[in-house]
Amino acid sequence: MVEYTYLKRLFQAYYQEKQFDLPKVSSFNLREFGLIPWEKKVFMKRHMSFDNLDNLRYYLIKDAPRHLYSSGSLYLKPDARDMNNKEYQGCDFIIDIDVDHFYTPCKDQHDLWTCKDCGDEGTGMPKICPKCKGSKFTKVSWVCDQCLDAAKNEITKLISNYLSPDFGIEEKDMKIAFSGHRGYHLKIESEELRKLTSEERREIVDYITGENINFEILGLNERSNIIYGLLVNNIGWSQKIMNKVIEVLKQPKNIVKNMLLDENLFDFTPFYVRSFLNYKDDFLELITKGERNVWAIEGFGLTNWKKLLRGIVKQIGVELDEPVSIDIHRLIRYPGSLHGKTGFKVQEIELNELDGFNPLDESNEKLDPIVFKSKKKLTQKLEIVENKLPITKIKGESFGPYVKGEKIEVPHHIAVFLLCKEVAKTI
Repeated sequence: MVEYTYLKRLFQAYYQEKQFDLPKVSSFNLREFGLIPWEKKVFMKRHMSFDNLDNLRYYLIKDAPRHLYSSGSLYLKPDARDMNNKEYQGCDFIIDIDVDHFYTPCKDQHDLWTCKDCGDEGTGMPKICPKCKGSKFTKVSWVCDQCLDAAKNEITKLISNYLSPDFGIEEKDMKIAFSGHRGYHLKIESEELRKLTSEERREIVDYITGENINFEILGLNERSNIIYGLLVNNIGWSQKIMNKVIEVLKQPKNIVKNMLLDENLFDFTPFYVRSFLNYKDDFLELITKGERNVWAIEGFGLTNWKKLLRGIVKQIGVELDEPVSIDIHRLIRYPGSLHGKTGFKVQEIELNELDGFNPLDESNEKLDPIVFKSKKKLTQKLEIVENKLPITKIKGESFGPYVKGEKIEVPHHIAVFLLCKEVAKTI
């Protein structure tokens, strides 16, 4: 495909120019490398190793793959093709936070889908087609400031609410990177965590996400038709839940009402919402004083209280791609490499830089992942090949929406983005 050849040459030129900016990951020669080439989109080439960073630089300049990865695991023989022969030494704890895996309101504007069975189309993240009830879709997943902020909020929550206070992970052991597309990676390089099995990693993931929480163990139970709830001064998840409940209850009634009706959070019926709001202030006073933990709201039995708490857990648990953290042989994008679906750089970020980092409009040139922005303000002519495209806003400028067959002229970095997304072709 002409676009692949063109994009590969662009990537080669970038790696040639920026070769000495490519960072060297720790334990470099013990890590397995993998890549996806331009010519074969689905095929991944794995079981590669490089003796030093110069060899990797040379490879990137020569072949410029569409995607480049390295392992979280350390091996004495990383290039052995049989996993049993690699001589596994341990694995960093990897966390991948990607908005592809959870709902954000902005997707209702910019993520497009078409049903493969009936051809119906729409926006958002449907599980089944509203027209024919089919479950097979073609999708166009877009990127915007709001969904990237949502991903950043999750990584901030992960560090400040779990990794640092509950697990004692030190900042020096955490490596944070913008993925180059719709999320962030965090890698914990700790000798202690490297020893964990997949099953032990699953337990940590369950704790961080709030998966499989047993509310009875935390204190919620019913005795003699009286419901006893959680206490705010109990440590761990009980305290996290109750602090969030108090935060919610302190909101104005109209905000609480909208939250309780939201099908993506609580999904209560209007009857139960009215009942809850009638008792909201009394309930807040009861739980903040901590003198009694009898929870009594009209219409709220044990089932509704669990439903409420599940909605709270959904807000305070971290949305992460669970298999990535559990799999001890998982590869992760190499920092400084280019993401083949956007043309953006996989950008490492220090913890103190995370709050102000804006990947689609970053002012710090050293952190800016939009590497193909032309200083000469070059433009490029394209033809749209996707049925519909949402608005694209990068570097403070908006482009689109577009429809199939439309011929456009856009700045170089926008052209690279659309070509990498495979929604346009050169003309």
